[in-house]
Amino acid sequence: MSATMLLRVVRAAAFAVVSVVLGIGAHVFAGGGVSAGTVVIALVAVFLFAGVLAGRERSKAVIFPALAASQAGLHVLFSYGHGVEPLAAQHHAHSGLGMLVAHVWAAGMTALWLARGEAFVWALLRRLESRLRPLAVAVADPADTSSVPPMVERITIPRPVMLGHEVGRRGPPPSVSTVTA
Repeated sequence: MSATMLLRVVRAAAFAVVSVVLGIGAHVFAGGGVSAGTVVIALVAVFLFAGVLAGRERSKAVIFPALAASQAGLHVLFSYGHGVEPLAAQHHAHSGLGMLVAHVWAAGMTALWLARGEAFVWALLRRLESRLRPLAVAVADPADTSSVPPMVERITIPRPVMLGHEVGRRGPPPSVSTVTA
């Protein structure tokens, strides 16, 4: 199942917003500043990057490297965006194992979250497609009833399995007696 243009745009926008917000949060948390112009550039760049990947359902194996790459790009963009000299930005990018671990951890957790959302959206679309296909066929050609499922004459309400052998009596069982003192 491939995505329509609207779905591609929505998915790419969601990925871009999540990536940029994560990047801004990490950058500000580390003591950096982010200008509005840099945020716009970041959103557009990540949106275009995500749009390439938004054509079909993606797994964690694709989402995590894409998110990690976008975080690395955003880190460099935000470092340059608030006036850090290129040599200082290069040193800042290699400033320690702790920063690398934090970036990888944040990207990994966000990738898991995005992958779950991705799986949910595609499962929902598959369900909607299977439920709406007979309706779409009937609307497209009302005279052709060969592909429309037959109507059910009698509606049956399934009973829960747990209540399959119940006896509908009220009150205490007859073997219980009350003792008064």
